Formats: sequence, structure tokens, C-alpha cells
Amino acid sequence: MEHNSVYKAKRVKMVKIRLRRVGAKSKSSYRLVAADSRSPRDGAFIEVLGHYNPLTNPETVVINEEKALNWLRQGAQPTATAARLLTKAGIMDKFKTPKEKT
Repeated sequence: MEHNSVYKAKRVKMVKIRLRRVGAKSKSSYRLVAADSRSPRDGAFIEVLGHYNPLTNPETVVINEEKALNWLRQGAQPTATAARLLTKAGIMDKFKTPKEKT
């Protein structure tokens, strides 16, 4: 039985970068969060990375670049919409470029 408890203790959670809906009915806005992939859309999250408001013209996208790059480097997987927002903010380009050695 000891083996089973060791296995449970070493379980790694899959982190997703995704949108979390906030705001009133018909006036939705979203927070970009790092969350455990098993938690519900508006459930528990680990850290807020920014926010997105599709109702403004043009749409408002504010993302903390340092936090987002940190989560991407740790292996967090963005959802399709989150990846689009990260690309729009220029963060995915910085993540994908090879690091220069100094």
C-alpha cells in the first residue's frame, strides 16, 4: 500500500492558461488565468495573468508579460482563445524565439 500513497503524492497537475468569465449578464469580460486543467471554467485558479474585454471597440487585452512567459516556460498549455490573445499581445513570439546565450 505504501507504493500507492507515494504515487498520489507525486501527481503533477496539468496547468492551462485560459479565460475565466466575469461580469454581469450580457456584459461579459474575462480574466486570463493559469488554472488546473481539471477545475471548472469559473472555478479555482492559480494566478491571474491579465484581462480581456471583447465589448470595447477595439477589444481590450491587458496581459502581464512576465507572468505569462513564466507559466509558458513551466509547461502551461494555452487554450485556443488564450493563445490568440497571447499572440496578439506578442507574448507567444517571445516565447517561441530561441534564447540567446550571453
